[in-house]
Amino acid sequence: MLQETTLDAAPPRANFGLKDEIRTYWGQRAETFDLSYGHKIRSRGEFDAWSRLIAHHAPIGPGDRVLELASGTGEVTRVLLGFGCSVDAVDLCEPMIERAKRKHRGSAVRFHLGDAENTMMPDARYDLVICRNLVWTLVDPQAALADWLRVLKPGGALVVVDGDWVNRSRRARLLQRLSGWVDRLTAAPRLWDEAAHRRIMRGVFFRDGLKAPALAAMASAAGFVAIRTGPLTGIGRRQFASASWSERLRLLATYDDTFILSARKPMLAANTPGASP
Repeated sequence: MLQETTLDAAPPRANFGLKDEIRTYWGQRAETFDLSYGHKIRSRGEFDAWSRLIAHHAPIGPGDRVLELASGTGEVTRVLLGFGCSVDAVDLCEPMIERAKRKHRGSAVRFHLGDAENTMMPDARYDLVICRNLVWTLVDPQAALADWLRVLKPGGALVVVDGDWVNRSRRARLLQRLSGWVDRLTAAPRLWDEAAHRRIMRGVFFRDGLKAPALAAMASAAGFVAIRTGPLTGIGRRQFASASWSERLRLLATYDDTFILSARKPMLAANTPGASP
């Protein structure tokens, strides 16, 4: 049973402060972000697994227009380019964009500094809107979903990859503690600011955790149809194969709480005003 949640409008200054902290936190992580488990696509096998998963939920091909949100260092961007798509990549953090630009130097990707909750992109422009590990950070997910619906062409697809990073089973908590112990034993560098992460978590909408059924209900309320959710089939096994022992423990702790959601914008008549060719 889904718990009904009311979106109260936060004071603009409070929202700006949180967005500013989010921007700073990920900006500081940009240079080492690909070293964090689960972010960089480290093997051809994992790359192919992501390609299959995305294609299963949103068949895309050469020439399709894709809007990638929270594009980070450009890892999912690599997968999208493999389909021959035309990609607009949006991120809130300039250091992330700069790193992604270096990674994709010479490609046709268009990078934009912007807010995923208010993309400022044209109406009905994209065949696919996709994001990975973004939704849990949103301040106003209902507004974001409405904006994503707006920029999709009729019949266009939304794909969200995310997870519940708050609620952990006893087994998962034990695995995370073991991972921390291995990190200390091996003197592994700390790649994120835990205090800043906790402050951000307290301010976001999904501070109590993000669950696929709750997000599916919000997508339906925003006007999306054909909503599906499921596991990240094939991804965890490929990530596990190239992970360190500490990373393997963290992957085991989080895999059951990750998910993919796909949905579509309803089809409209071909002569609907605003639809892009």
